[in-house]
Amino acid sequence: MLKTRRFDFKDHMYMRSPHVVAIGGGTGLSAILRGIKGYTKNLTAIVTVGDDGGSSGMLRHDLGILPPGDIRNCILALADEETIMQKLFNYRFHDGSLAGHNFGNLFLAAMNEISNNFLEAVIQTSQVLQIAGKVLPITLEEMVLVAEMQNGTVVKGESKIPKAALELQTSVKKLSLENPDVKTLPEIIKAIVMADIVILGPGSLYTSIIANLLIPQVQEAIADGQAYTYYIANIMTQPGETGGYTLEDHVKAIEAHTRVKKKLVQKIVYNTGKIPNDVLKRYRNMNTDVVVAGNPLKDYDWITDDFVCIEDLRVRHDAELLARRIFQDYFWRKRT
Repeated sequence: MLKTRRFDFKDHMYMRSPHVVAIGGGTGLSAILRGIKGYTKNLTAIVTVGDDGGSSGMLRHDLGILPPGDIRNCILALADEETIMQKLFNYRFHDGSLAGHNFGNLFLAAMNEISNNFLEAVIQTSQVLQIAGKVLPITLEEMVLVAEMQNGTVVKGESKIPKAALELQTSVKKLSLENPDVKTLPEIIKAIVMADIVILGPGSLYTSIIANLLIPQVQEAIADGQAYTYYIANIMTQPGETGGYTLEDHVKAIEAHTRVKKKLVQKIVYNTGKIPNDVLKRYRNMNTDVVVAGNPLKDYDWITDDFVCIEDLRVRHDAELLARRIFQDYFWRKRT
């Protein structure tokens, strides 16, 4: 009996190069990009620019630029991981006036100074690292997140929202933009409308995923396009954003922030793998737990698998398996 070779499927998909748009921010988006880039040449990462903490927040405050941190992570995810530039862009200073700053963030800040705008700086940096695909900021305008909490408190600023939720022992009721008229880029609209696959997540539900959907043009482009949209559910809850949330709660939060009539998500990608007891105990000590499914979501298709990957006692998605399962699903849908 002949065995089916895994690379046959992968090579076939790579030659077809379906257009994939991945939307998010933080470490979640950069992680999935590492898996996707092995399956298509036609990849666009759309990244939130609401970050106001850490090195990105300092540069945003001091230089008035858009936060570069999430952009940097996504560029590196699509670059050759073996180059010295990869190590250089990941280097973080520990002493002196640069303590806390990441070299890649400083490089993007410098590139912004010698470019016409932040988008050009991102493009030029991407060319330096010879990345596979494109990385685009969701907007070139100031993006300030505002959260109305369940107890009525209003909190402004991405980094302040989860902190306030923990301190006040409440949760996010509604997320919005301080400036509701923020516009996205024409390149983003074109990429979404022409996409074969749109991926949301994994990542912080409110500050990485829903934040991008707050721009009406983005929702409209997803609704107007022909892509099949996958929502990759987080494996673990996130203190201050989704503490105690089930998968149903995650999906309902996305639905609550959707203004268009068409359902944005068609398929949910959900982990059914088990977390080792020692790792699970560590997470529970940090007030986080496994995202359970909750009530059945019958209006959605599902992909389930053991997506758990443990790195340094931290729970991560297996990016290669995620990408493979999504592309397999896309391939079989195209055949039927």
